[in-house]
Amino acid sequence: MRIIFAGTPEPAAVVLRRLVEGGEHEVVAVLTQPDAPRGRGRTVHPSAVAAVAAEYDLPVHKFPGLRDDDPREVLRALAADGAEAVAVVAYGTLIPADLLDVVPHGWINLHFSLLPRWRGAAPVQAAIAAGDAVTGATTFRIEEGLDTGPVLGTVTAPVTREDTADDLLTRLTYAGRDLMVETLTGLAEGTVVPRPQPDEGVTHAGKIRTADARIDWSRPAEVIQRTVRAHTPAPGAWTMLDGQRHKIGGVAVADPDAVGGTADAPAPAPGEIRVVDGRVLVGTGEGVLEVLTIQAPGKRMTDAAAWARGARALSGTSGSPARFETED
Repeated sequence: MRIIFAGTPEPAAVVLRRLVEGGEHEVVAVLTQPDAPRGRGRTVHPSAVAAVAAEYDLPVHKFPGLRDDDPREVLRALAADGAEAVAVVAYGTLIPADLLDVVPHGWINLHFSLLPRWRGAAPVQAAIAAGDAVTGATTFRIEEGLDTGPVLGTVTAPVTREDTADDLLTRLTYAGRDLMVETLTGLAEGTVVPRPQPDEGVTHAGKIRTADARIDWSRPAEVIQRTVRAHTPAPGAWTMLDGQRHKIGGVAVADPDAVGGTADAPAPAPGEIRVVDGRVLVGTGEGVLEVLTIQAPGKRMTDAAAWARGARALSGTSGSPARFETED
């Protein structure tokens, strides 16, 4: 099948490379977002998809949106030249309704959840934060609703207690790249039957904001641990200590006995920090967390024990214990 590929970030680049190198389908053109500033120097770079397309000398069209005349003319010309489908992975823009049928098989999206669960921009993070034991990837035909189109194929994957968003997205990307190939092949051969999504089980995963990654120490330890993993590496879970933001890179649910919990040594209050045998332990609304890595303002992410040895704030003020702030 002759296809157009539309995508922008690294996961999309992985899928594009698989499509090109596999040879089952012919990528005739690539759509991606315009070059953008990245890194500390904020120098302008092409998207990950544009970089892969350049490796294979594929025609690249860098459109920030598809409503203008130029992208419409390009798409209609590609369709007239035999393009049969658009494979989409995190392209980063909405598809106008009048372009959804510009090619015979439409726009085939790879979404990193088992639809209809976790429609929206951040399905991987949402699955981890909610404590889902299983998630996956879905290919579906895009329609006007947000991730509501008929399902063409799925692949499942477990969510472990150690998975960060980066870990899980990487696994789903490599499973999803093969799912995309299989879906396109099935469409070409007429063996894929679109299935409407059920009305039951619909959930939504909105775009992640930095505020969403703030740790609320009044929540149970298990919930906080999932919150940290869901926001690693970006935007990074964070908390406040003495008016300064600290990033939390890794945590583990600790045995409550490690910090007492008796009349003589009561359990720490939510956010209260205790250093026990070199371990940085923090009270929560239910249970205790061990902070494994932490990043102080202007510093690199470091081992929490090393941070505690050099953190004067841990002595507390006026005899009170040091404490990460809970949310207002």
